[in-house]
Amino acid sequence: MSRFQLLTDAQWLLIEDLLPVRTGKRGRPFQDARKMVEGIIYRYRCGIAWRDVPEVFGRWQTIWTWHRRMSGDGTWDRVLARLLAAADEAGVIDWAVSVDSTIARAHQHATNITRDTGGWVELQESDDREPPDHGIGRSRGGLTSKIHHLVDGRGRPLVVLVGAGQSHDGPVLGHLLAHLKVDRCGGGRSRTRPDRVRGDKAYSSRAIRTMLRRRRIGAVIPEPSNQVANRQRRGSAGGRPPAFDADDYKGRNVVERNFNTVKQWRGLATRYDKLALVYRGAAVLRAITLWLPHLSDTP
Repeated sequence: MSRFQLLTDAQWLLIEDLLPVRTGKRGRPFQDARKMVEGIIYRYRCGIAWRDVPEVFGRWQTIWTWHRRMSGDGTWDRVLARLLAAADEAGVIDWAVSVDSTIARAHQHATNITRDTGGWVELQESDDREPPDHGIGRSRGGLTSKIHHLVDGRGRPLVVLVGAGQSHDGPVLGHLLAHLKVDRCGGGRSRTRPDRVRGDKAYSSRAIRTMLRRRRIGAVIPEPSNQVANRQRRGSAGGRPPAFDADDYKGRNVVERNFNTVKQWRGLATRYDKLALVYRGAAVLRAITLWLPHLSDTP
């Protein structure tokens, strides 16, 4: 395989029919849409400027426009949804999910844009609206963004969201679960409820535990020391300690290993994109490439 051919033939067949054949309603058809996708992957894998994408993939302006439009119109989300449905049909999804986020430093090329600072802003599927803060906030590391992942028990992404770097992880869990929707290939209701959720102490709050209990989702979340002390200080009014399975919690490390794999794409480890829509589209594309090997090898 050429160093410029990044997808196998079997992997390309799984997604080919979901991708547009032209940049717009009246645009000229692509000679090879596969090169467009592989050009996008190459750019984020290497972390280079769009202008430096090798000409073997086509004009860099066309590649960027294609990625920008597919990120905004939900094409990448639909591709991921199809792969998740196929994975669920094949029984390869582990529904003991883990949740976490990772910080990505925003390069100066991503920050020279007017921003209205604020809290975390949700990016809706098939929604071409850019959040006012562009998913960039000031944290200890400077101007940063966060990639939030909900992964299955083997560390493969089920839901991908992007927010500002200073935002707290806890409130995002509800949005991640709201976006969890795996369709059934044979019809019927989509699966939206995992068996249990593993999260670190950032997700330990009464609101989160109540939400998970209401949805009959097991919570494998440790209790931070300040919450333990506050509960014990209140005596019987503090209630019983929440159930916690320490052995099951060991499985949460898959989300950490997942981020190590995601950040092998240098264009995700450091954010160079001005628009949160474009950056999130690349993160979803990375999730697609992580699922493809498992499905193309499935009999």
